[in-house]
Amino acid sequence: MSPQTAPAKPERGNRSARRRARELALQGLYQWLVGGQDVAAVEGHLMEAEGFDRADREHFRALLHGAIDGAPELRARFAPLIDRDVALLSPVEHAILLIGTYELQRHPEIPFRVVINEAVELAKSFGGTEGFKYVNGVLDKVAAEVRGAEASRG
Repeated sequence: MSPQTAPAKPERGNRSARRRARELALQGLYQWLVGGQDVAAVEGHLMEAEGFDRADREHFRALLHGAIDGAPELRARFAPLIDRDVALLSPVEHAILLIGTYELQRHPEIPFRVVINEAVELAKSFGGTEGFKYVNGVLDKVAAEVRGAEASRG
């Protein structure tokens, strides 16, 4: 995968508008992390992508801008919970952890299990073979810290 190319989207049937928003946000974060593109250029490129019209635009923008603008705070939340330096994460796992941590912190209306499941599905579709297990483990710990009462209810 070249540094300027976002992960290819998997071919699947009907995906929800929110899932499509997460997929596009992941692609944008990948471009930002690997290619160093600014958020406006990334957003403009993705808004022209095939299938953008099926995405939840508001959620896409919230995820993309929230994860990029809040990256230092989000990394500070999950960095103590990972087994390596943030710089050593794969760009896909890094982007998914940014998205998942952002949703856990800023979107309490989305159940924590949904946030984690969606992140795991992104990792299965776009990440390495075992990346989904890593993402699941880290976001479980983030959820316990950020949404302790909800997470303890199971």
